[in-house]
Amino acid sequence: MVTRRDFVLGAAGSSLFLRASVTQAQAPTHLTSLSLEEASRLIRSRRVSSLDLTDACIARIHTYQPLLNAFITITEDYARNRATMLDLELRRGRWRGPLHGIPIALKDNMDLAGYRTTAASAVRRNSPLAALDAEVVRRLKQAGAVILGKTNMIEFAAFGASSDAYGAVHNPWSLDRTPGGSSSGAGAAVSARLCFGATGTDTGGSIRSPAGVCGITGLKTSYGRVSNRGIIPFNWSLDTVGPLTRSATDAAILLQAMAGYDRLDASSGDHPVPDYRREIARSVRGLRVGIVRRPFFDDLKPDVAPAIDQALRDITAIAPQVRDVSLPYFDPDMFAVLQRAEAYAYHRSDFERAPELYGPLLRSRLNMGKALTAAEYAAARHQLDELRRAIQTTFEDVDLVVTPNRATSEKLAELRPGDTSNLPLATRVRNTSQPMSAFGIPAASVPCGFTPNGLPVGMQIAGPMWGEGRVLALARAYQERTSWHLAAPAFRSSVG
Repeated sequence: MVTRRDFVLGAAGSSLFLRASVTQAQAPTHLTSLSLEEASRLIRSRRVSSLDLTDACIARIHTYQPLLNAFITITEDYARNRATMLDLELRRGRWRGPLHGIPIALKDNMDLAGYRTTAASAVRRNSPLAALDAEVVRRLKQAGAVILGKTNMIEFAAFGASSDAYGAVHNPWSLDRTPGGSSSGAGAAVSARLCFGATGTDTGGSIRSPAGVCGITGLKTSYGRVSNRGIIPFNWSLDTVGPLTRSATDAAILLQAMAGYDRLDASSGDHPVPDYRREIARSVRGLRVGIVRRPFFDDLKPDVAPAIDQALRDITAIAPQVRDVSLPYFDPDMFAVLQRAEAYAYHRSDFERAPELYGPLLRSRLNMGKALTAAEYAAARHQLDELRRAIQTTFEDVDLVVTPNRATSEKLAELRPGDTSNLPLATRVRNTSQPMSAFGIPAASVPCGFTPNGLPVGMQIAGPMWGEGRVLALARAYQERTSWHLAAPAFRSSVG
């Protein structure tokens, strides 16, 4: 039985022809072209085994890891053993659900029992192996996921473009470009078809940024939707966990396993988890969509703007009730105070003992956090609480809001580890994502085109608290109308 997909995608004024064909008899590496949803169907029907998929992903990791540096730890034997066990379960009649036997990757700030959690920092290079799984990892394993390894990231998911200790991750679409951060390895791995999905954390854009520039779908969840227990924090008040995948449907499958209340996590919200597959299948025709112009379009570059403009026309075609709206005022200085103060609070002991183990940029920001007063932090925390109340009024008038995900893209040289010379650029780019983090609401980045030189462009869709299903429903409808999310990188060394 052969499944064949032929796609013609318009990019940079020319056609990019992509073809992916999968048969049971083909070489295993061809299996990595499947979406998570497609792979799940093949596993359940026993036309493909979990071990087949795992071997295909591991082979591809070994091929492209030297180019991308996407992984810190590859759990090869562990993954194969688990895939074999899950195949045996299926033969005996036990199917755990859509994630049964699906190979995924974890951001390396999440505990996986028996492995080191480095958070891409020299501080944790020799830390003890994790005794227990992070709660989100436990849930994913219970749902049948196969863990391929731990992905590279910005040090402690904090500031900068890459890790000084573990090196830069490269964007599969152009190896001299950043894949975004801080979930850089996760974004690159999903984009390069090294895994069928990955977990990331998002404090100020750290899922949506790599999703946008790597041409994949990334979802920042509502604050409290997914447990943070067993994950090294960056900011207690802002950290969220979410999926990075190739489509909105794949994101819904991962989220279903990840989401849920955890009474042992102080940040966890006790709110019912809906059936996300059912949620995203609903019609979006009647949704009221708000376009947020300021400040999101202020620095939009000419190479990005045409893709965003076309995306808005497509959104209007599938959800005609579209109008401009504004969001409550967001103060970047408030956000910076929260980030620096809470980061210093968590790292204080290690930082005072051995500051030289931290990268230069993070070390600088931790010193800024150390200098902040209790009054400054209390004022910022109060402002955050007010923002999270104020955003509720926005969603009385609209159901979702849409913005560009990022205003531009950067070369690796523009955001080198330890380089503070381009911080205004980095701050401006992140400010397209930071307001949604401050509001605590769910927001997804979905691919919506390419720049003239062939780099992916992302659109951001955000919704009210606990509105992940609604966000993914519009993303799914948009992806049914367009084909940008189906494009795969060709690993170019330069795009000019």
